[in-house]
Amino acid sequence: MNDELERLRGRAVLVAGAGVSGRATIEPLTDLGAHVTVTDRNERALAECAALGARTVDLDSLVDDPAALREFALVVTSPGFPPDAPLLSRAAGAAIPIWGDIELSWRIDRAEVYGPARRWLAVTGTNGKTTTTMMLHAILEASGLGSVACGNIGLPVLDALRRDEPRADVLAVELSSFQLHWAPSVRPEAGVVLNIAEDHLDWHGGIENYIEAKLGALTGVVGVIGLDDPIAGGLGDRSRAVVTVGFTLGYPQEGELGISGELLVDRAFADSAVLARVDDVTPPGPAGLSDALAAAALARAIDVPASAVHDGLRRHRVGPHRAAPVGQVDGVEYIDDSKATNPHAARSSLLARDRVVWIAGGLLKGARVDDLVAEVAPRLSGAVLLGRDAGDIADALARHAPQVPVVVVDTGDDEAMTDATSETDTSSVRRAVAPGADGPAAMRVVVREAAALASPGETVLLAPAAASLDMFADYAERGRSFASAVEELRGGGTQP
Repeated sequence: MNDELERLRGRAVLVAGAGVSGRATIEPLTDLGAHVTVTDRNERALAECAALGARTVDLDSLVDDPAALREFALVVTSPGFPPDAPLLSRAAGAAIPIWGDIELSWRIDRAEVYGPARRWLAVTGTNGKTTTTMMLHAILEASGLGSVACGNIGLPVLDALRRDEPRADVLAVELSSFQLHWAPSVRPEAGVVLNIAEDHLDWHGGIENYIEAKLGALTGVVGVIGLDDPIAGGLGDRSRAVVTVGFTLGYPQEGELGISGELLVDRAFADSAVLARVDDVTPPGPAGLSDALAAAALARAIDVPASAVHDGLRRHRVGPHRAAPVGQVDGVEYIDDSKATNPHAARSSLLARDRVVWIAGGLLKGARVDDLVAEVAPRLSGAVLLGRDAGDIADALARHAPQVPVVVVDTGDDEAMTDATSETDTSSVRRAVAPGADGPAAMRVVVREAAALASPGETVLLAPAAASLDMFADYAERGRSFASAVEELRGGGTQP
């Protein structure tokens, strides 16, 4: 065991956050001999941590008593805590080390606490992380390597490390910018930055800090960058990887993966190896092909044969809430892309369709939507908006697409709605009231309004360009609510 972990034996460690990632740290820290305390505001989550043997303390009481921090040798933070969170600011001021759960995972793995160290293949980017990670996992499985998809995708890395059967020798690790910020020691065997667009700027305090966090994936043996993305494509000079390669939807130059005709081709790890056909890739379209090339690059970086890339991509199927069809009503197709939680992600879905009634809104997290609206305006037949930042999107539509009819669904609970479309002419905007409605009930109103705007042959697209937590438990609940509302529209449920 290395010195940093050995020093935790018999010492008090504070875990900030009692959610999935926080709970996953309790048993490993206990295995290291540490005395674990978990802090949070959620009493139910704290009770679950107590059942695992941790001492618990209310977050507010801890913040109100800075002296109480002095007993801790380390703070392990969940990724949701930003650097300026009062608890972490006070810990830093007291010179207490702060690790994220990924940093702890990396150190435990390098120390071989749970067996020989694994090879990490890291996936980050603003959009496409989960799809790329699952494609990579499918490729690794096709190659016969023991693999598990973990990290931000749902399974904590610590839980993956502690699994006895089946043992994973290679980890396909999805990493958010939050996780990378708190994991400075991670050096993956290979890591990719898919793309970078405005997202989580409120957490990071600006785009440069966000980029710096993403660069944490380019610190190992092989770094991979998305060359077609204006920001990610320019990170070659800033990559700290031993070797940096790229992928593109165009014909690949030497040191790149790309597309030649109908073939995915590797010119980075081979002279010109054919990896798969374009029609082997699901989901189809530019975003899916980019993700496939990124996954292939990571696999090829550890010498996975081209045949396994082909087989893995053929087996992969897109997960729910990622541009998934949910039904057709009166000649109109309904698509659930609730995972499009920022403008960059929504852009891919909107540009993939000719005529769209766009369902959008939620928490923009500091991102701007004007460029997106200006680009997709010719494709819009209408827009239905809900959530706290619906007004910002309505204003952008009024500025850049004044001909597009817009419906703002108002539950009466969002202060932001009061100021919706306050900056511009609102002649094309009307309100639909769902007074006091929760998220799923409001979504039923949204879908009815969208259906009224759509014509046969068009698409009603849920691509919110914003996070869901103002009205829903998560993007998955938002997507399920959309699918349920579409089913009701088809006559398969009870009308509200």
